[in-house]
Formats: sequence, C-alpha cells, structure tokens
Amino acid sequence: MAELNLETMSQEYYDVLKELGNIGAGNATSALAQMLQCKVDMLVPQVKLLEFQDVAASMGGEEQIMAGIYLGVSGDITGSIMFLLEKDSARNLVKKLTGVSAEGEEFSDLELSALQEVGNIITSSYLNSLSSMTKLTISPSIPSLAIDMAGAILSVPAIEFGVMGDKILLIQTQFFNEIHLDGYFVLIPDLESYGKILSSLGIQ
Repeated sequence: MAELNLETMSQEYYDVLKELGNIGAGNATSALAQMLQCKVDMLVPQVKLLEFQDVAASMGGEEQIMAGIYLGVSGDITGSIMFLLEKDSARNLVKKLTGVSAEGEEFSDLELSALQEVGNIITSSYLNSLSSMTKLTISPSIPSLAIDMAGAILSVPAIEFGVMGDKILLIQTQFFNEIHLDGYFVLIPDLESYGKILSSLGIQ
C-alpha cells in the first residue's frame, strides 16, 4: 500500500471522504428524526480537512462552550469520533427530547443522560454507514460526554493522537425542524486507518 500523506491528498481521496461524510450525516439525520419523532431536515454538510489546531476556530473559537460526545474506535480501523453541539443547540435538543425547560447554567443529570443518548445514536449511525460502505469492522467504545470549551474538549483526542500531527476530517451538519442545530463530527482515524478506508473503497 502506498504511504498516505494527507498533506498531498488528491481530489479523488477528498471526494470519497466528503461522500462518507454526506452519507454518515444523512443516516444521523434519520436517527435523530426517529428519536425526536418528527421530520428533521439537513443542509448539505460542509466537509473540511483541517489542521487539528484550526478545528476549534471553525466552531467559533476555542472558548466556545460545547457539548461533546467522544467515542474511541477499534476493529479494522482505530481512532476516535466526536460529535459536538453548541451549548444552546444542546439545550434546545434536550428540551425537545424531554419536554423539560432547563434553568440555570448547569445541565441536570436528566439532560446529560439525554445528551449522551443522542450523541451515542448519532455517532453510531455515522459509524454504521462508514462500516457499510467500507465493509470494515468498526467497534465504538462507550461514549463519554463533556460540557466545556471547544478547545478543552478537542484536547482529548489531540493528546491521544498528538503524534499524528496531521489533518483531520471535520463535518459540519446543520439539522433543523422546529429547532436549528449546528453539529460537528470530527473523525480522527490514524493514518494507517485512512489508508484502509480508501483501499476498501478501491481508491488506493
């Protein structure tokens, strides 16, 4: 297998990653609609390959308060996936799910539980679509949830994958029905896994 360098990734590689992003986000939209029991629309996802240090800036800055769901990925590919929502979007989503209007700055245990379940369903639907397209075995870990500044949440995979120092895939997805949600998927396979994903699709 030729060594994959994300710095010189061809347009063909990039198009495949964008397609994976589109299908994954589409499946996530369907899962969200089923969970909320209402119609959910999605704008065409914006798919970007970014330097890791530029990811937080694309979400409104490192100090932007976000709800982040983090899962480790193992199996045929290794790495991690994150789903992040702006705090206000997370609040609106929880209200829609639970019917309870929250008060105060902190999220209640009920809200945190609902957010973790949403994140789990959305990220799992994304990983399932990736697995279906590539025919690779992808096993997610139990999700963990954090409410914190974007920079702090993103530091978890940055520390874990610090040796990589390469670009990662960011998929910005806007969901809307009665409420509007700005969500961000951050897919962080290691370099070898990028190669496996593209090879399985006949690109490499």
